[in-house]
Amino acid sequence: MTIDKSWTTIRRRGSSNKFWNGLQHFLQMAKPFVNDRGFIKCPCRRCLNNASHQLEDLESHIFRNGFMFGYNQWIHHGELASANAGTTVAGPSGGIHERDEMFDVLDDIISEDADEDAVGGPSSNDQYDDLFAALRSELYPGVSSFSSLNFLVKLMHLKVLNKWTNKSFDEFLKLLKLAFPKIDLVESHYEAKKLMTKMGLGYSSIHVCKNDCALFWKENSLKDTCPVCSESRWKLQSGKRSGKNVPHKVLRYFPVGPRLKRLFATSKTAKLMRWHSTGKSKDNDVMRHPVDGKSW
Repeated sequence: MTIDKSWTTIRRRGSSNKFWNGLQHFLQMAKPFVNDRGFIKCPCRRCLNNASHQLEDLESHIFRNGFMFGYNQWIHHGELASANAGTTVAGPSGGIHERDEMFDVLDDIISEDADEDAVGGPSSNDQYDDLFAALRSELYPGVSSFSSLNFLVKLMHLKVLNKWTNKSFDEFLKLLKLAFPKIDLVESHYEAKKLMTKMGLGYSSIHVCKNDCALFWKENSLKDTCPVCSESRWKLQSGKRSGKNVPHKVLRYFPVGPRLKRLFATSKTAKLMRWHSTGKSKDNDVMRHPVDGKSW
């Protein structure tokens, strides 16, 4: 019996159907060999078969960290047993189910971890486990066109485009769950925002003085009054601070660094980001874009 293992060396895992399909066949082959607690050795580049996890966790570990080098005979995952039984394990060409488009997004997010793996330094960050769990989950039983994560991202996009309030978003989620009891979706906008933050779509909240004098940030982050006008940082009721500290104003800061890294993580957007340097007109007498001007 010959098993196609070429998928284990693919570096850009999220953009490769071959890797995804090969991983699914590997999991199918390993499924009968979990122990009585449902655990099996994990062959990702971080665990190196030294740690055991549940089968669904193997999928996220191998996808995130890559398949370990040198593990050519899958003795812990049923290869010898399959050979002795005379069964055939299909190669990665067929595929078990359709690969969700969100895998490409996650591949961009963890591309830096993939680069570390390539030089022998796999990441120990488990922040993507919830994302993979949502990605594995069907939105509704029998619906394969949308994963729970895919639907949530599109729903959050609609919220932003149509300026829904957080309350209206929560009410809509309740309506969806009432109409479709088996739908696999978060309970509130707060939970959705926590999941989006793990995708690098979060922001930092910085309190602002009521009179816009200063930010309660860095050296002022622990102060309760404005360093300029001495106005209270918090909303007061009858001259006293309420039980829960509520700031007068909040600045939502979207860090530039992570977003620039995301743009350069994908080959298509990285090419566009470099266009101002590589796409200049070669004809000195023609100005197609401000980048061709001398002042640029």
